[in-house]
Amino acid sequence: MSKRHACKHKIDRRLGVNLWGRGKSPVNKREYGPGQHGQRRRKPTDFGTQLMAKQKLKGYYANISERQFRRYYEEASRRTGDTGENLIGLLEGRLDAVVYRMKFVPTMFASRQVINHGHVKVNGRRVNVGSYQVRVGDLVEIRDASKQMALILEAMESGERDIPDYIDVDHKAMKGSFVRVPKLADVPYPVSMEPNLVVEFYSR
Repeated sequence: MSKRHACKHKIDRRLGVNLWGRGKSPVNKREYGPGQHGQRRRKPTDFGTQLMAKQKLKGYYANISERQFRRYYEEASRRTGDTGENLIGLLEGRLDAVVYRMKFVPTMFASRQVINHGHVKVNGRRVNVGSYQVRVGDLVEIRDASKQMALILEAMESGERDIPDYIDVDHKAMKGSFVRVPKLADVPYPVSMEPNLVVEFYSR
């Protein structure tokens, strides 16, 4: 188990939001930060608001590293169009995000683990890197040898999440495709995400 997997509840507590919309989140019982000073509420500065927006978005995708997240921002800013929307498109195109959206796994952290262990194929080839960038039309599937994993079967039967319309999936065959690059409004985030503030944070 990775450190990132073990600390997902700490991320919720620190940010003060139920980041993944899960019933077991500690924020459902205590809507304040950890520690003896957790209940102190201060009015955030502009920098603090921007930092929080970045931490929420970065944490949502299984708490990806700062270096990697900044690379996504730089790539989004190089592309034509709105940088914030481009950033969301890049993050949702990650293989671990696509597998999570297809409901093959219960959490974003589990998605990364399933991919790292070699249970997922893209266009017929095994891919074990969660940050692999899925392109529109790519076929993502669970390997035949992994189709009876309890984690995957339970996730598919769960009614906790819906599959967004930019993902096409066949749960019987355990495969699907990335139909289109989504916009912010298309992504079913349980909490409000503000990529425009993330752009402001990095462009200071």
